[in-house]
Amino acid sequence: MVAQVEDWIADDPDPVTADELTRLLRTARQTPEPGATEPLADLVRTDADAARADLADRFSGLLQFGTAGLRGALGGGPHRMNRAVVIRAAAGLADFLLGELEGASPAPRVVVGYDARHNSHRFALDTAAVMTAVGIEVLLLPRPLPTPVLASAVLRFDADAGVMVTASHNPPQDNGYKVYLGGRIVTDAGRGAQIVPPADAAIASEIAHVPSAASVPRAASGWTVLGEDVVEEYARRAAAVAPGGDPAARSRLKVVLTPLHGVGGALTQDVLRRAGFGDVTLVAEQAEPDPDFPTVAFPNPEEPGATDLALALASSLRADLVVAVDPDADRCAVAVLDPRAHVPAVGPQTPQADGWRMLTGDEVGGLLGADAAHRARAARSTAGTRPTLASSIVSSRLLAAVAADAGLHFTPTLTGFKWLSRVDGLVFGYEEALGYCVDPAHVRDKDGISAAVRVCDLAARLAAQGRTLVDALDDLARAHGLHATGQVSARFTDLSRIGATMAALRERPPTHLAGSPVVEVVDLAAGTEDDRGGLPPTDGLRLLTADGTRVVVRPSGTEPKVKAYLEVIVPVARDADRAAVDAAHTTARARLDELAADVRAALGLDGG
Repeated sequence: MVAQVEDWIADDPDPVTADELTRLLRTARQTPEPGATEPLADLVRTDADAARADLADRFSGLLQFGTAGLRGALGGGPHRMNRAVVIRAAAGLADFLLGELEGASPAPRVVVGYDARHNSHRFALDTAAVMTAVGIEVLLLPRPLPTPVLASAVLRFDADAGVMVTASHNPPQDNGYKVYLGGRIVTDAGRGAQIVPPADAAIASEIAHVPSAASVPRAASGWTVLGEDVVEEYARRAAAVAPGGDPAARSRLKVVLTPLHGVGGALTQDVLRRAGFGDVTLVAEQAEPDPDFPTVAFPNPEEPGATDLALALASSLRADLVVAVDPDADRCAVAVLDPRAHVPAVGPQTPQADGWRMLTGDEVGGLLGADAAHRARAARSTAGTRPTLASSIVSSRLLAAVAADAGLHFTPTLTGFKWLSRVDGLVFGYEEALGYCVDPAHVRDKDGISAAVRVCDLAARLAAQGRTLVDALDDLARAHGLHATGQVSARFTDLSRIGATMAALRERPPTHLAGSPVVEVVDLAAGTEDDRGGLPPTDGLRLLTADGTRVVVRPSGTEPKVKAYLEVIVPVARDADRAAVDAAHTTARARLDELAADVRAALGLDGG
């Protein structure tokens, strides 16, 4: 391995990561000095062993390029995110584009964006330099900006590809590289969306053929840095996703907003202001971009504690709503005051004790989906088309019921917006992990900012009637039954156990779940196309019980986990009063708890 490490150091264009690897290699080669005391000798050997293990991991292979592009920890070596890896990736993508458009004129056009994470700007400049050197037209966003701005620019400039340097809501030590295709490369409903097979494999193959970073030409200039008009155009369109509305109701809505130290704060606040929501207070401690995310353990609004500052501020200001966008602002989380969540406080009163709670992604998806269905029906009388709602196979079945009730198409997809955003006729799509696409004509991806506008619009309209988002959720329960969802996940350090866990579940699926017999088991990797609802094969298992309870189990695409997505449906009468809906919630919580325990047992987690 020593020669491999030395060769990589010699090829590394970044003196910081080259020096990091040099120090690691030096430590790995250390042996105790003759005559050293045993404690000191042990310390030297321990440090050397740790350095060798670190190097073995860094050189376990080139960071793999897939449908999520690249994502990994920052650092030196081929299995990390660094300039050498990014330069190779940019060269491979450039070769792919030139091959796809061989002989075509004009040259390929690529838009490049970046967030405020460590090295994001540097990686974006390297990408621009590599592509410009081989004749590709590069348009670089003017500053660190949210992912939806890049996605919208791919469509606006009819670009053949887009690159966004971001690791979204990953920890601060990570970065990533997302790729979109459009223009002349993808011309169907997936135009401007993230890559899917076989494009990912074709790009990966080109990257694998790049011999070294030093062999890749890089231009010193020649790309175009876009002006602020690209941000202005995005903001104008995002603010317009909820036209009309009562200006007075919007001005009265009191919103607390947190961007979790990401790049979405100022732009989201500006877009909301343009849409008429003037009373928006940013969480000061999290308002400015900071690549270290100092106030949160994990900058993901789904994670416990991530929105505590926002909830505390909302409680003190008596706000109506909390909106959180993740660091690259492609996801949106919402918190509300829910009387059912109120608990008597034993100690100091907390926002949670007051009744503040985060809505689940499925709850927000149901609300936005019903709103989109209403808008689509109103527009259809003149457009003459039958619009489509879509959600991933692990998301709630509520959206399918909403679509059926509205006379709209519904399309289930595999997980990930790379699939959701390429659905024909899409007017709204979502996945349970807080991703919503409310304006597919302009952003073929999840967009936390435009979703926030729609959520605030709905909240303002309800407030004008003396109602809340919780009341709207109760209305959906009365119309379609109470759909309650949850998750069970198992994290593995031994990755081989992921496959073994899935194999064991396939061989011995449970016969009962939450007291109801399992009536259907579909292997999503091997079942028939009809079983899978027309979807391509994917590693997963779907179980359905006699009472409609559903469980989907699949390995995570981004973490060393097996995840189980749980859903129970409790019937609710259309004329049910508040007490009856409350009782349905109590029943649903109890069934979800029982279901989670059964699923943990089926996964061999022994209740852990």
